[in-house]
Amino acid sequence: MPLANVALQRDPKSTAPSKLADTNEQLPPRLPNVKAGSDRASLSLRSVSPQPATQRQTSFTFQPRTPVIMGEATYRGNLPVDGLVSGQLLASGSALTVKQRPRNGRNGSTPELDGEICFKDVLRINGHIAGKVLSEKGTLIIDASAQADAYIEVGVAMINGTVNGDIVARERVELGLAAVINGNISTPKLSIKPGAVFHGDCCMLKNGASLQK
Repeated sequence: MPLANVALQRDPKSTAPSKLADTNEQLPPRLPNVKAGSDRASLSLRSVSPQPATQRQTSFTFQPRTPVIMGEATYRGNLPVDGLVSGQLLASGSALTVKQRPRNGRNGSTPELDGEICFKDVLRINGHIAGKVLSEKGTLIIDASAQADAYIEVGVAMINGTVNGDIVARERVELGLAAVINGNISTPKLSIKPGAVFHGDCCMLKNGASLQK
């Protein structure tokens, strides 16, 4: 009877190759894996830059038009608002900022200011107003794109736009190239450039004279 093989000793008759060795040769090398715990030092966390907060895309864009008047003035009357109003409205005094939407036409049919405007130094009109414009010694400038359906009594009137009403200037009146006047002019000095249109009567006053209406 043959002796039993010693434990833990490989049988020399066994010539079968190791299946584990063959398997390791056929499989591709294992990639480093943090979860597996291999090659952790070669792995680094990439910092992700915060994405800027995207603004809400809205189809509404507000582009305010040029203010109807520019300068320091006191106004009493109506102000139709088609836009944004910001500031404070108090009994003792007010500070309001009005941003109007632009109009499609050159001049709207409705005045942007309808009332009485009083100023001291210089006032520029860029839009459509109606009512009265008063100043003892101030200078009034009416832009070429502006329209004034108003009675005007100022120190100096420099007009490049349209005026529907009488004009009284204690010092002088200057009509620019695009000026259109539908009314009477009362002033000591009158200057009319070629291209201006004047429909009305002219009354030459003495210096400092006034016609209150």
